[in-house]
Amino acid sequence: MLALVDANNMYVSCERVFSPRLRGRPVVVLSSNDGACIARSNEAKALGVKMAQPWFQVRHLEKTQGLIAVSANFELYGDMSSRMMAIEARYAPRQEIYSIDESFLDFDGVRGDLVALCRDMRAAIWREVGLPTCVGLGPTKTLAKFANHVAKEAERKPGSYPRHLAQVCNVGAIDRPALEELFAATEVGDIWGIGRRISAKLNESGIRTVRELAHSDAAMLRKQFSVVLEKTLLELRGVSCMALDDQPEGRQQILVSRSFGKAVTSIDGIVEAVSEFAARAAEKLRQQGSMASAVNVFFTTSPFRKNDRQHEANVTIPLVRPTADTRHLVGAAAGAVHRLFRPGFSYAKAGVMLMDLQAAGVQQAELDLVGDVEPGSVDTVPAKSSNQAKLMAAMDTLNRRFGRDAVRIASQTAVSNGAETRSWSVRQERRTPRYTTRWAEMPWVKC
Repeated sequence: MLALVDANNMYVSCERVFSPRLRGRPVVVLSSNDGACIARSNEAKALGVKMAQPWFQVRHLEKTQGLIAVSANFELYGDMSSRMMAIEARYAPRQEIYSIDESFLDFDGVRGDLVALCRDMRAAIWREVGLPTCVGLGPTKTLAKFANHVAKEAERKPGSYPRHLAQVCNVGAIDRPALEELFAATEVGDIWGIGRRISAKLNESGIRTVRELAHSDAAMLRKQFSVVLEKTLLELRGVSCMALDDQPEGRQQILVSRSFGKAVTSIDGIVEAVSEFAARAAEKLRQQGSMASAVNVFFTTSPFRKNDRQHEANVTIPLVRPTADTRHLVGAAAGAVHRLFRPGFSYAKAGVMLMDLQAAGVQQAELDLVGDVEPGSVDTVPAKSSNQAKLMAAMDTLNRRFGRDAVRIASQTAVSNGAETRSWSVRQERRTPRYTTRWAEMPWVKC
């Protein structure tokens, strides 16, 4: 039996842990540069706020309906997610972290009442982290996701599904007629992996509910749509087509990019931004145990500023050897900026992508013809790589212990001189403190 554990309105819930005044009130979390609503509380949804809706379109609700908006605090959300996932891992022998707020648990071999076990897990997450969750249980991933949908909707919208299925729903323990009723009450677009485009095509074919999809011809769906939709149909019938992956493969590319809070016109500003992005990408690279063989760098003006001169720079730099060393990756990215930067333009966005990734354990055997080898000494690539890896491990350890950027590359502060707010930083006028990852922003309790 599989379970899908999902935090309710994750970003908003993280904000409410440290600001209880937000509970029961309409809240939205804004995207980078405070441009759009990327998370909404149930109360905000009831006001009609749509996902990804531009903030300026709903800003009037601040005064008329008491809507509260906060800037995205991804550092906080990521840390809260790690704490939640660690608690979930205590309850099942295998776990697949699917996203920042979702994970699959495999209860194969676990005896006893799984619904009671999952309710105990929900209580532990609430008690230790403060995040509300819902759990869906099913024999396949798709049925577990469907059960999670039922659990959330039954709690959020009383009457949409039977009340006893709220918070924790086990479709594997429901008899077939009752499951068919749940299928009939659910639109096909609510099923995992069926987006708006496919949902519209299914509706045109007369398939509007999950029940109608589950009774469709598998061969017809594969021919008319894809093998992916056929697998979804089989999973709804209880045939497992997607195995749990408790050790997912590392990403093949790592991208870090941002739109700037205000236009950047100097080369130093672009170098600082690109250096920052390369350093962040390097951290992620080491976390998954990989090395990069190439670095892609881009920076561009805004196409929406019609009166501005337009320029887009984009280049991929192959590396002599695959590396996860922040110094080498930042150096390659900064060098690209110096070659491609053109004065007189107002740049609005930049990014760094690490490409052609391979496992860190793979060593490229070759003579070190480009390294600094003293006469008469014997220098080997594995020895150098070992020293570099130790240096990067020490850097990561210090940053984890004393806070991000405790140790960083000099070009990351070319313009800001280490200031917390850089000239190119995204606009986050409403960001709350990073309570769990910054000593200086730790909450104080006065009593």
